Amino acid sequence: MFASLRRIWQAAPVATVILGGALAVSLFFAVRLVAFWIYWADPAHRDQAIEPWMTPGYVAHSWGLPREIAFEALDLPPAPGGPRSLQELAAQRGVSVDVLAADLQAAIDAFRAARGDARP
Repeated sequence: MFASLRRIWQAAPVATVILGGALAVSLFFAVRLVAFWIYWADPAHRDQAIEPWMTPGYVAHSWGLPREIAFEALDLPPAPGGPRSLQELAAQRGVSVDVLAADLQAAIDAFRAARGDARP
């Protein structure tokens, strides 16, 4: 095995470095994919109570709500410039987290009613 790697390195060192980098990046994203899949496959992470530490995207993913609807419910632009927690958004607006949570819950309920989804 090492002999073949040495031969490849001697034949094309730049291509070998590029290949190694591509394999490292692929491995990183594969591990990330598996980690997210394991996390979101756990039923405990679905329909979680809305907490101040959550971002609008997290709430949307947990409740099966399209991100755009969550952003609309909070009057956020489609690309809010990075994840911000509900607590940070509430402090920025001068309202309580409960107000934002109520807006998100109303959007969730309306989305599920329109889909005919009877989950709580």
